[in-house]
Amino acid sequence: MTVPAPGLPARVRIHEVGARDGLQNEKSAVPTKVKAEFVRRLAGAGLTTIEATSFVHPKWVPQLADAEQLFPLLADVDAALPVLVPNERGLDRALALGATRIAVFGSATETFASRNLNRTVAESLAMFEPVVERAREGGAHVRGYLSMCFGDPWEGAVPVHQVVSVARALLDLGCDELSLGDTIGVATPGHVQALLSALNEAGVTTDRIGVHFHDTYGQALSNTLAALQHGVTTVDASAGGLGGCPYAKSATGNLATEDLVWMLDGLGIETGVDLAALTATSVWMAEQLGRPSPSRTVRALSHKE
Repeated sequence: MTVPAPGLPARVRIHEVGARDGLQNEKSAVPTKVKAEFVRRLAGAGLTTIEATSFVHPKWVPQLADAEQLFPLLADVDAALPVLVPNERGLDRALALGATRIAVFGSATETFASRNLNRTVAESLAMFEPVVERAREGGAHVRGYLSMCFGDPWEGAVPVHQVVSVARALLDLGCDELSLGDTIGVATPGHVQALLSALNEAGVTTDRIGVHFHDTYGQALSNTLAALQHGVTTVDASAGGLGGCPYAKSATGNLATEDLVWMLDGLGIETGVDLAALTATSVWMAEQLGRPSPSRTVRALSHKE
């Protein structure tokens, strides 16, 4: 039953991360052809932005070591296909295959920057600068991910002003949009709105902000609703709730795309996503992985069938 609520956007763009952020955390290898089919099915369900892979060194993320083999298989997929690049070498690999949407991955905290990028926050920003500049010169759209925006497993609560400072720096490098990551899933709605307000006060307009919530404490949907109430219209989600973070063991699965679409459909907010087709895709992917989907909506709808 569709019952709209006041003060919410008419349409939300879902930035689907299951094929990259989801599969990078799998223990067993996922065949390249299965990954390609996953992306095709996601596009067939109506998702228009599907993060395809990451051009990182295979030693760091072995699950995505097949980026060069996978990306050409997606040439005819009718969707934007962002890819993650950690540095100029990764950018070279991505651009050589015709990638037109690039993402860099920063941290709001020093400990995670050290563990994930082997650099300080300042050093990581310096590493991103030529990447963003060259990508923009080549006509690519650039997204800046910012991890640990609400809490860090080593440093605890992350001050809002600290997050704003690094977020502002990423945009000043030339990023077109920013994704705020609740990497370990500790955010609550008031914290979300406080950070968004602080970013606005620092000159970061809401139309350049996306949100990326993990569901560790069951707060991903409530945090998303808080962001929507603030005017955010880009939400990251992972089909079937796949994913976590290989460098932060307390990071559980991402917000499930099906759970998000169920809520948005009920609010009358357009996404262009066919929930039945998306659910079928996640059931299929769960079969490939040999375990049931953690998404509550997938479980409810597939059980009903």
